Amino acid sequence: MTLDRYKGCLLGLALGDALGAPHEGGPVERLLWRLIGKTRDGKMRWTDDTQMALDIAESLTTLGALHADDLARRFAASYRWSRGYGPGVARVLKRIARGADWRQANRSVFPAGSFGNGGAMRAPVIGLHYSGRLDELVAAARLSASVTHAHPLGMEGAVLLAFATALALRTSNPMEILQGTSANCALPPFTSRLAITAHWLQSGAEPTSRDVVRKLGNGIAASASCVTALYIALRFMGRPFQEMLAFIVDCGGDVDTLGAMAGAVWGAANGAAKLPQEQLEKIEQCDRLEAAASALHCLASRKKQSGCPGSK
Repeated sequence: MTLDRYKGCLLGLALGDALGAPHEGGPVERLLWRLIGKTRDGKMRWTDDTQMALDIAESLTTLGALHADDLARRFAASYRWSRGYGPGVARVLKRIARGADWRQANRSVFPAGSFGNGGAMRAPVIGLHYSGRLDELVAAARLSASVTHAHPLGMEGAVLLAFATALALRTSNPMEILQGTSANCALPPFTSRLAITAHWLQSGAEPTSRDVVRKLGNGIAASASCVTALYIALRFMGRPFQEMLAFIVDCGGDVDTLGAMAGAVWGAANGAAKLPQEQLEKIEQCDRLEAAASALHCLASRKKQSGCPGSK
């Protein structure tokens, strides 16, 4: 569980997000991103996927532990429409910003809670923090997701990505990561897709992007994207990051979030040194991402008392 792998996870998440964003949605959405997808100094912007992951990372390293109330405040304060937040979570965050308790706000748009992938896209950070305490990881992933995504399916997606990330820090063996992750998922929309993934990986099959979308999905629902992202990360684990992203773009759908989730798992297994450096230099706030990864690594390594950056 090296620092390089921690940096690989956060940088991989941001890179997959930023590279996927221009391919998101229909013609109108793509045209809009062409207008707002660059910073003033010409860097590629990332979306809410990376912003909320950073919110969690900076909350953890400031407080030293997971505090949902603090997450809710940070999520609400960071909200900017130009980051591409979904309409449902945008309404939730605006209510929190006006003073609503997140425990009520998270069901104000969808009474049963959102089953989207917004809790999962940021969950790799939970995997980094709890990498040495897997017995606490499931509850932490569910809590972190529930601030905005309170539906059981939304929280299950967060568990899947958090566990996959934690395991990817330890091994780059696709089947070990898949088996460990599958053991912690119980809801049928996930288990059925994980079984398909296991069959593909064990048999050496390489389905087309169309087949992957047909069997696993590419939508904004956690059940229609989280296993997809995991499968793609595992399939391309020993291949260049750019090949993985090209496949994700070909899958279409929720491209930025598929890229963020797959990029985080791939990065955790391969490390920052194997990411495409030329493309990394083109995305915004790399220094902030690296600092957050360093602080998370220090905290997870139980070195808070020896001057870990950002620790309380």
